[in-house]
Amino acid sequence: MSVAENRFKSWDGAELFYRFWTARKKSNNAIVMFHRGHEHSARWQDVIEKLQLPNVNIFAWDARGHGRSPGERGYAESFGALVRDADAFVAHISKAYGIPFENIIILGHSVGAVIASTWVHDYAPRIRGLVLGSPALRVRLYVPFAVLGLRLLQRFHGKAFVSSYVKGRLLTRDVEKSRSYDNDPLVTPRIAVNILLGLRHAGTRLIKDAAAITAPALVLSSGADFVVEQAPQKTFYDRLANPRKEMQTYEGFRHDTFNELENHLPVGKARMFIEALFADDYRETDLRDADANGFTRREHDALARALPLWSPKRWNFAVTRLLLKSLGRLSKGIRIGWKVGFDSGSMLDYVYENKARGISPFGKLIDRLYLNSPGWRGIRQRQRNVQNFLHQAIRDHLDRGGDVRILDIATGHGRYILDVIKDYGDGRVTALLRDYAEVNIRAGRNLAFAMGLRNVAYEQGNAFDGQTLRNLAASANVAVISGLYELFPDNAMVRQSLAGVANALDEGGTLIYTNQPWHPQLEFIAHVLTSHRQGDAWVMRRRTQQEMDQLVREAGFEKISQTIDEDGIFSVSMARKKLPGSGEKKQEIPNYNLPMLHSVKDEMWAWRTLSP
Repeated sequence: MSVAENRFKSWDGAELFYRFWTARKKSNNAIVMFHRGHEHSARWQDVIEKLQLPNVNIFAWDARGHGRSPGERGYAESFGALVRDADAFVAHISKAYGIPFENIIILGHSVGAVIASTWVHDYAPRIRGLVLGSPALRVRLYVPFAVLGLRLLQRFHGKAFVSSYVKGRLLTRDVEKSRSYDNDPLVTPRIAVNILLGLRHAGTRLIKDAAAITAPALVLSSGADFVVEQAPQKTFYDRLANPRKEMQTYEGFRHDTFNELENHLPVGKARMFIEALFADDYRETDLRDADANGFTRREHDALARALPLWSPKRWNFAVTRLLLKSLGRLSKGIRIGWKVGFDSGSMLDYVYENKARGISPFGKLIDRLYLNSPGWRGIRQRQRNVQNFLHQAIRDHLDRGGDVRILDIATGHGRYILDVIKDYGDGRVTALLRDYAEVNIRAGRNLAFAMGLRNVAYEQGNAFDGQTLRNLAASANVAVISGLYELFPDNAMVRQSLAGVANALDEGGTLIYTNQPWHPQLEFIAHVLTSHRQGDAWVMRRRTQQEMDQLVREAGFEKISQTIDEDGIFSVSMARKKLPGSGEKKQEIPNYNLPMLHSVKDEMWAWRTLSP
């Protein structure tokens, strides 16, 4: 197979280096490889030769800060930045070489295996399968309290690096390959502390939520691995959802599974798995009914049940709730939560402002700690990501020569929309912002008035009333659904809402939607905090990204871009309504006979009344 070199432009404009081995015969099948930490794409050469897949295109990158790619050696802005690079890399391969995602198999080793798995978990690409060699879900840190030390180092030193203890002899018993690793000038011996901690965080998330990965998977493990732990690999494998999965452990192998003395064994196993996947038709697990029978439904039902009287967690949560209802009221944010619900529009608007307020300096301190919780950090990042996509959608539609008509079906106060619209003062951008709560409509109108925006209309309405949304047909070309579906476990409601939005959008219109595929505090939230719905417990059902994307695709949209916060809590995606003749039937609104949240007298668009 002939090898060539190229570069691709990643999400931030960085041009990353990659190699590709072209199939001898024309093929639209591909393997995309992600190398181990410290290494680079050229070190895959022996594996590629032994794979003996001459009729499959093979691509391998030099990760940011490694090999011949740019960036400070061993450093990236975050581990999430590397995952975004992976998303950009595979998207580039698909577009530049005409290879559908469904015909791509990912092969990753060590850190590369975790990058690939995190990408599959968070972005839900429709790939053919995964081959993971010695995934570094838990790196062995032999120094006592190493993680605490690394966190302190990052906090007080900022950008910091550690030198790897890994030498060639810990990777392989093959003397020649061990020597090659130690003497390779392109090997990067150090790693940034933020990447090491981000790798650990991602590994924790993958172990706990491996069921969200539904692609067929082969996990290859080394039995004498001194670099990463094997037990987390087994737990991860056991929780993978697809029954088409295999795990093989090679006793005596050190960490570099694919470059050991008997590497023909794991390489041959990978070849058989890859050939079998390419021989079969692509199949994607259907998750549209996961609200009734999926693992997140079982998780939701468990959260909704009261904990046993003898459970230490029950009493811990009870004490926490008591403290938040007493001392916590010194914090303005916590007071708002108890009054109108911690998931209310008023609460979100306060979180967006991110200004600590309270009764006394102690109250302000409590408020700052509250606003800095992982969920609220993720909410603010979600806001920024929605705004970035909204700017992009507005520019795209303005570049086409038309105006922009925005629809937000559950806007709350709509601050995140107003902050974007105020940057466009030429009257070509208008918005209709809807919400079910009259208090939010009033607050939003006051906010728009205070900002001097006259091209925005507020309207009370039920975001799940598909028929009403259908009456708004062909009136908008950009729709935003932010922070709504995460609050409701029922997919029937979501499908009705999405179908209505699809009918309200012009052909080729843009949809920006959010999702919550993961949250580290679900149990705390369910047993301590309250919802805006009559003070009920705030029990959330997560939707995996794959589930959410399938619901959006069913409604007639094609996802074109996605981003997610560093903790993997909130994703923001952009999709385009498919044009006629694209092979998809227009989604009709199903009649689920759902109850109205509020009665709405006037549901007609009022673009003609908007001032430029």
